Amino acid sequence: MSDALLLEVKELTKRFPGTLALNGVKLEVRKGEVHGLCGENGAGKSTLMNIVGGVFPATSGSMKFDGKIFAPRNPKDSQDAGIGFVHQELCLCPHLSAAENIFIGRLPSKGGKVDFKKLYKDADAILQTLDANFSSKTLVSNLTVSEQQLVEIAKSVSLNCKLLILDEPTSSLTDKETAKLFQVVKDLKSKGISTLFISHRMKEVFEICDRVTVLKDGSYVGCMNISEITHEDVIRAMVGRDLGELYPDKSSKIEEDNYIIKVENLSGDGFENISFLLRKGEILGFAGLVGAGRSEVMRGLCAIDPIKGGQIFLNGEKQTFKRYRDAVKKGICYLTEDRKNSGLFLDMSIAKNISSANLEAVSKRGWIIKKREYAMSKKYVEKLLIKIPGLSYPISNLSGGNQQKCLIGKWLSIDPKVIIMDEPTRGIDVGAKREIHNLLRSLSEQGVGVIIVSSELPEIIGVADRVAVMHEGKLAGFLQGEHITEENIMKLAAGASLSMASGVSLP
Repeated sequence: MSDALLLEVKELTKRFPGTLALNGVKLEVRKGEVHGLCGENGAGKSTLMNIVGGVFPATSGSMKFDGKIFAPRNPKDSQDAGIGFVHQELCLCPHLSAAENIFIGRLPSKGGKVDFKKLYKDADAILQTLDANFSSKTLVSNLTVSEQQLVEIAKSVSLNCKLLILDEPTSSLTDKETAKLFQVVKDLKSKGISTLFISHRMKEVFEICDRVTVLKDGSYVGCMNISEITHEDVIRAMVGRDLGELYPDKSSKIEEDNYIIKVENLSGDGFENISFLLRKGEILGFAGLVGAGRSEVMRGLCAIDPIKGGQIFLNGEKQTFKRYRDAVKKGICYLTEDRKNSGLFLDMSIAKNISSANLEAVSKRGWIIKKREYAMSKKYVEKLLIKIPGLSYPISNLSGGNQQKCLIGKWLSIDPKVIIMDEPTRGIDVGAKREIHNLLRSLSEQGVGVIIVSSELPEIIGVADRVAVMHEGKLAGFLQGEHITEENIMKLAAGASLSMASGVSLP
């Protein structure tokens, strides 16, 4: 890494109608460095990247890229300058091959036709430099998320990329896939290619970055050398205060003999013979490697997916759910990990999203009464401290943390007996994470059953009173109290057995 600057942003300001999104922001990325960009949702990270990426212009301020004045008018200008942008939501054509996606718009031709021989040869050569283990002829729809990311990175490399922007690149990756991605970033760094790494995950920022810039409320807070700071320093800069304990205290009100949910030998696609109890007052966590069947169990429990066998009891009464609507009517709700595609109506208003789970309460004779809809929505916006510009605004305008709170408010409106949250804080900043964790603890203490499924071990360890660990579709064991450790969880998740002395209870 040299001290020479590749990207230099000075006093960048962006105004939208009624909103100051960026206020005099600065950013300096050196040649050959991995530079972290952190900030709470709504801090201005996306706005800054969209300006650098040519999506829209700045209101004022200046930029230089590779020593030259830089004012992109569209994404192609940024690409032509040498900037590759891999968005959190990947922008690929699933029905085309990896090669066609890499060279889309630039397909080699011969005799007026696409020269597929050269296309595949050139694409394979680039993929090999990224240590990809799939052919460029493979359809993107047949690739894993991490392999699709490599296609996006290969596209940038093919454009002689000097700066690669990675926006929350590990949010859907396994630990193994994340390690491979980081090796790709390190290899690019060795070739002098810089990376701007946007992430909420402090562990990853400290593992891969050389320096980190922090934004807060659209303003520049500071740039720090990773080797000279701690996780707490970055969090303090992001939120403007010490967060104290990141997780709420564990429950002291668990009613050992009072079960909200009892599941016996539940089986379905991806899981079999799953049995567990959810006690009143506790938060039950489900851990395991990606593909272990955690989400599948929850979807089966709620009748989103069909089950092959087993019994479900709610407050002592046996239940037979034929479809998800039946589970909801009984007070069991499932908050999907994919809130954008399966949890929210992004093109609809905040009010319509929050009221959508309980239309009966806001309608009369089949017609929605707007006054009722707004009253219900306002109630949960205030209760959950959701930051919104107005109830009539599209929910897509909100930050990830506020979208997640709206999703929680939507299901609180049915007065649930059980809330199941799948990856409750994925893609959410540390401040919003803490608020959601505190909310879940408050709900459990009020008697609502809470189950969380999470790939983030610190979250499982910090929030859950008891943890069910899954391995290859089966329950490997339960951990409680001081025995809920990263080592114990990973051993069970990998299929190893723990002695009873290690605090594991068998399913």
